[in-house]
Amino acid sequence: MTATTDGDVAPVVHNEDILGESPFWDWRTGYLYWVDLRKPALHRLDPATGVVQSWGMPSFVGCVVGRRSGGVVVGLADGLYAFVPENGGLSRLLPLEADVADHRLNDAKCDAQGALWIGTMRDFGRAPTGSLYRIAPDLSVSVIRRDVSVPNAICFSPDGGTLYFTDSRLGKLESATLDARRQGVAQWKTILSASRFPGSPDGATVDAEGLIWHARYGGGAIVRLASDGRIDRELKLPVSQPTSCAFGGPDLSTLYVTTARQGLSAAQLACEPLAGALFAVRLEVQGRREPLFGG
Repeated sequence: MTATTDGDVAPVVHNEDILGESPFWDWRTGYLYWVDLRKPALHRLDPATGVVQSWGMPSFVGCVVGRRSGGVVVGLADGLYAFVPENGGLSRLLPLEADVADHRLNDAKCDAQGALWIGTMRDFGRAPTGSLYRIAPDLSVSVIRRDVSVPNAICFSPDGGTLYFTDSRLGKLESATLDARRQGVAQWKTILSASRFPGSPDGATVDAEGLIWHARYGGGAIVRLASDGRIDRELKLPVSQPTSCAFGGPDLSTLYVTTARQGLSAAQLACEPLAGALFAVRLEVQGRREPLFGG
């Protein structure tokens, strides 16, 4: 395992996000999107100019993904919404657990077929009442897994045949072989146990070599590991609560990392003045273009 120094990872936006999440590199436009779940707001960075735009959202915003027909899709407390950055238009595509008290949407990624895999949860993971769903381009909904507390780390192997997932409350990172039509799960297995590394597994992405990069919330690091659980690398951060990561940049060799301030005391924040910032680090490995939602 190769550990880098703190200086290799630099803040690029001093945003003081309460709960920064869900970085998404829009390879069509060269923008990086992410959310502050609790503010709640959608952010967009133009790395070429350093300009950040932010749009307030009407409820908790757990995730953002790209949409094939243009713009992005955000997961709000009561369902999926299409958002058009050019005019700020927000329109609901699909209600999802809108009638379940205290529930909200959380982590999400799209597969190569244009389907969206997304998790729901009781806020703060107070009970295992959440689920993992697959939403097809025709907006039909399939339940993949129930009894989830904090769904995270949703991402796919380069060949699209393996799903990675964690219930952060349980602390183990899992993989699942997808069925022949890649619309459901055939088999789950644990690839990283809860006791292997400090902190809890949070958001994740997969690079072009098929290795998984995942945030260790409370552990102050991004960890790269192979599909068999072998830990390959650790990127240390100057903050304790990284939440997710995504590859971006023209060559997809910049890893962007979102972080959080929530739950930290005044004394802890004094020791972590960059908590809630967006970080970036240049790497020698490349990511992949994230698929877009077909709905």
